[in-house]
Amino acid sequence: MRKRERENPCGVCGHYHKYEEGEVCGVCGHRMPVVAEKSSLQLSAFPSEILPEFLYLGSYDNASRSELLKTQGISRILNTVPSCQNLYKNSFTYHCLQDDKSLPFDDAIQFLDQCEKDRARVLVHCMSGKSRSPAFVIAYLMKNKGWRLAQSYQWVKERRPSVELNQGLSL
Repeated sequence: MRKRERENPCGVCGHYHKYEEGEVCGVCGHRMPVVAEKSSLQLSAFPSEILPEFLYLGSYDNASRSELLKTQGISRILNTVPSCQNLYKNSFTYHCLQDDKSLPFDDAIQFLDQCEKDRARVLVHCMSGKSRSPAFVIAYLMKNKGWRLAQSYQWVKERRPSVELNQGLSL
């Protein structure tokens, strides 16, 4: 959909498409949730704050909005999907995980530890922000906070209700 065909952008992603009519966004691929409870799955152009002033969780769409990231003070980005392009290499410090059959939790946790030591705000993202990146955030909470899986999952789910871990992920 062209900008002139719609005066205001989508309130969820900021792109121009007929969200209310169920049209899939041609830029970021998001669409209205199939679930009838759309208010409980409120999506946002902003990443979710998991740990105050430190750890943020989001999607590739969130990572593509440099001005919004800057307003939140985010300076580092953990990209958990190697096929996702790092868009702003001059503005943010990126750490991209290697394409691997197993998830490189130790590598991700080491990067997040360094960010915390440096008091840097970091965004952890995957394509949708629903499965892969939440798995890394949950693993980080388990290792660094000493929390159990259920507590870590609940903490993340409360802050980002759209989280839906895939069965194939092994924590």
